Amino acid sequence: MLTRNRAPTHPGTILKVLYLDPRKVSVTAFSDATGISRKHLSQIINGHVGITSETAVRISAVLDTSAQMWMNGQTAFDLWHAQRDLPEGKPVRVGAFAPEQGGGAEAHA
Repeated sequence: MLTRNRAPTHPGTILKVLYLDPRKVSVTAFSDATGISRKHLSQIINGHVGITSETAVRISAVLDTSAQMWMNGQTAFDLWHAQRDLPEGKPVRVGAFAPEQGGGAEAHA
């Protein structure tokens, strides 16, 4: 179920608008600082590709932010789009996959 009508902002947009533009840092300069290729960085900024754990670590090291922040933003973006793209009908729970009553994980160990 979607909880928002508007998609979360792509982390590449956040990178550009909140970090690079205010500091007047070019994509080339940020590419050099992070070790992320200029082409790949442009794709992230333009929302064509997502931020991976490796790029999150590289970005966070240069900006003194947390890699988790970048990953959380990417996950929120990806989940919103995945939920939006589900067919109208909800998947039907099959009894074998429904949570068991009682017992818990220890019962299966």
